[in-house]
Amino acid sequence: MAESGVVVVDKPADWTSHDVVAKTRGLARTRRVGHAGTLDPMATGVLVLGIEKGTKLLGYLTLTEKTYEATIRLGLSTNTDDAEGEPGERVDTGGLLDREVYEAAAKLTGTIAQVPPQVSAIKVDGKRAYKSAREGKEVALKAREVTVEQFDITAIRRGEDVDGSFVDVDATISCSSGTYIRSLARDMGVGLGTGGHLAALRRTRVGPYDLSVARTLDQLAEEFTQVSLGRAVAAAFPVRTMDQDETRRIRHGNRIAPSSSGEKGPVGLFAPDGTVIALGENRPGHMKPVVVFVPAQARTTTS
Repeated sequence: MAESGVVVVDKPADWTSHDVVAKTRGLARTRRVGHAGTLDPMATGVLVLGIEKGTKLLGYLTLTEKTYEATIRLGLSTNTDDAEGEPGERVDTGGLLDREVYEAAAKLTGTIAQVPPQVSAIKVDGKRAYKSAREGKEVALKAREVTVEQFDITAIRRGEDVDGSFVDVDATISCSSGTYIRSLARDMGVGLGTGGHLAALRRTRVGPYDLSVARTLDQLAEEFTQVSLGRAVAAAFPVRTMDQDETRRIRHGNRIAPSSSGEKGPVGLFAPDGTVIALGENRPGHMKPVVVFVPAQARTTTS
């Protein structure tokens, strides 16, 4: 059986997240592989995969903050809000001032209401929005509250092609889970009256995992390396070392006393010997296991 843990992949362009999972299943020699946070085919960068029991972490890692390096092209919108879509009307950007671009980014920073792209996996009346879009139908998507912690413009580049002028805006964006960078590009273009779409995207961080620990698929094919389950939990969540009685109770799915520090999110619960046992969450008056990695019937082994 493959070891449980996390693999951080530097996803190549033109691969779907599912393509990466399928490739990793072969490399890890297990079917039990999943990913946290989908990347569109055009995007590259950090894609976190769970192996075996590591798949139990993915729902919690998906909720963590993410950082991207993005290029937004102003002057042209598309029906998908990115470079893979059908282009709309071209708008001349010759009179667009740098100051206006910075102001537009500032308006999209903080807690904002964001409408997802038409081509997204959001369900409307039980049907994925992207399926309706492929049929030529536009659906009404509700705005969602998201948080953009950072929207720093790193370069503004002006250019021309056979269709006219455009402005490319390079930016570093850190945001909450559920934020669509394509929608930020679209909304920047709408706010400036130029139209806009996402021209390039590279994810540089998912929670505690960044490009420094990511490996390409070629590198993983040469040497398959992963973060052990215990290290993965310790990197992503606060850690609590339990005593023997607490360890026994958690392994049976029972409650224990809450953490004195009162963390609101998941806490990694470790046995006295360093084995990661579970993720727990503080509730009023107790801590409840929400994911158990080593249940009562299993023999404890050191992570």
